[in-house]
Amino acid sequence: MGSFFRFRAFLLLILAATHLCCNSIAHSSSSASSSSTTMHTNNWAVLVCTSRFWFNYRHMANTLSLYRTVKRLGIPDERIILMLADDMACNARNKYPAQVFNNENHKLNLYGDNVEVDYRGYEVTVENFLRVLTGRHETAVPRSKRLLSDEGSHILLYMTGHGGDEFLKFQDSEELQSHDLADAVKQMKEKRRFKELLIMVDTCQAATLFSQLHSPGVLAIGSSMKGENSYSHHLDSDVGVSVVDRFTFYTLAFFERLNMYDNASLSSLFGSYNPNMLMSTAYYRMDLYQRRLEEVCMFQTKL
Repeated sequence: MGSFFRFRAFLLLILAATHLCCNSIAHSSSSASSSSTTMHTNNWAVLVCTSRFWFNYRHMANTLSLYRTVKRLGIPDERIILMLADDMACNARNKYPAQVFNNENHKLNLYGDNVEVDYRGYEVTVENFLRVLTGRHETAVPRSKRLLSDEGSHILLYMTGHGGDEFLKFQDSEELQSHDLADAVKQMKEKRRFKELLIMVDTCQAATLFSQLHSPGVLAIGSSMKGENSYSHHLDSDVGVSVVDRFTFYTLAFFERLNMYDNASLSSLFGSYNPNMLMSTAYYRMDLYQRRLEEVCMFQTKL
């Protein structure tokens, strides 16, 4: 059963860009670092919605959309940490109780029977987020709320909410600073908690959140450059608010066109972002990542 999950879980690399594929033999011969020689063992996802309040409905929909996608592509719930700062499904303003949509056609309820939320409401704090990344929990925290990754793990970290120059708001009351994120990633690397890490952020001025990163094996992608806003995709007049952001919408559209047998590289994902459609400029931080994106396949049919 474990090998089955590792096989299926590798599909996450359409997001995380974190597995040895295509020219992995050539890469391993050209790199002597321990990071490159460590065998891939498992995939994880940490998915974070940092926003409260009904008018931020789209941020929860963004996160639940990524949650659905990584599960569909093989990441089991026990390897997903889902953090939702508010519960739009149960909001009194929601005319569709226990349902959340990312499209005005309402064909897909993102808040179905199989959603396992690990941190919700006021549990979603900067402190708890950093504890998840670094593994520095109090002893009472159950295993289900811990990122139990190792030096062979490939991790996707997705965050969405309101941000600015080198910060991301949590709960509209505190901020994750770029140096906080960089320090947590540094600790993760020192404690051998990942082999490769993809950080994906959908927020205004997302690129600035990566400015302090210095740990090898990290690839970062943001929805906007410094001084740019990130925009919602469309308003659902029936729900009364916007239901998805543009960057996440087009990321999901790319994923939905693919399946586990495709050989598309990570560079094709990056190349799919059209600034005219995003109304912002997607940013990629690639200097800490050891492999060429053209060599990183999104899918692999065997380990």
